[in-house]
Amino acid sequence: MLNVSHTTVSRSLNDSSLISKETKERVKEVAKKYNYRPNVSARSLVLAKSYNIGLFFSTLKTGTTANFFLNSVRGVNSIIKGRYNLAVEAVDDLIDFQQINPRSFDGIIVMSQSPNDDEFIAHVLREEIPLVVLNREVIGQKVTSVLSDDLKGAYNLTKFIIDQGHRDIAIIEGKPEFRTTYKRKQGFINAHLDAGLEFSEGYALRGKYDLESGYSAMQIIFDMEEPPTAIFCSNDEMALGAMKAIKERDITMPDEISIAGFDDMGFTAYLTPSLTTVLRPVEEMSKEGTQILLNKIENSKMEEPGIIHLDTKLIIRDSVKKIN
Repeated sequence: MLNVSHTTVSRSLNDSSLISKETKERVKEVAKKYNYRPNVSARSLVLAKSYNIGLFFSTLKTGTTANFFLNSVRGVNSIIKGRYNLAVEAVDDLIDFQQINPRSFDGIIVMSQSPNDDEFIAHVLREEIPLVVLNREVIGQKVTSVLSDDLKGAYNLTKFIIDQGHRDIAIIEGKPEFRTTYKRKQGFINAHLDAGLEFSEGYALRGKYDLESGYSAMQIIFDMEEPPTAIFCSNDEMALGAMKAIKERDITMPDEISIAGFDDMGFTAYLTPSLTTVLRPVEEMSKEGTQILLNKIENSKMEEPGIIHLDTKLIIRDSVKKIN
């Protein structure tokens, strides 16, 4: 119809800089008129590309909250914008790694919550699939990592609680195998040390990053001879579970006990009292990591950017009372 080669048509539809603006417009006008759609399967065969991006979570069963999942997927999708298909899976659901190969995926993002992912990450690297790891620094592997500074975020939140006059502060920790659990507790402890305060391990309670474990941990706190005046919950879901337990005892917050969370999930501003917490840039991590991955796919010689830390933000609301 246009008296141009199929190569010119292909390049025009892909916005190649080798084709003039006028020719591109002519090609796209005819393609639109006749409702032309590229054959993705044929395109994949010719270019030896799958047009699939894999987003792998450590697990989708426990410890991965709905808000965390939503923000992760939304961040990735906002960057790929239909250029690739997105496959979302859990590492712990894989029977083996045979299906994880360059024919199946052009690139892989691992939203890693646990060192248990290291075997999977090592497999992806051996297969030479472009890879970015989010949420966790991988020890002993040459891999790009994008993560939030949870240690600093936990430190800032704990310092704020201490500055409000609290000296007896409990922590409800997350799952022990998650790196975020260690980072948040370490930030919590460091703030105590810098304030000249001792931290008692008797005030450390194990949680699982879910509502039930926050609720159960709060029951244990009620039975303490010297209960704390404030509770640091290592995520907002556990804070919500703890708040339910507090309300059931007719204990007022924050007048009788203060509470804080971590993550700044969507509901936290609408609780009573509204929850003081830490905003963790999960969607921004996903965006940053996806853009790096696309650069790797399109330019395999791109230099490794190493570890990228994104700042958290302290969100002060009504759930922590000033007592001095």
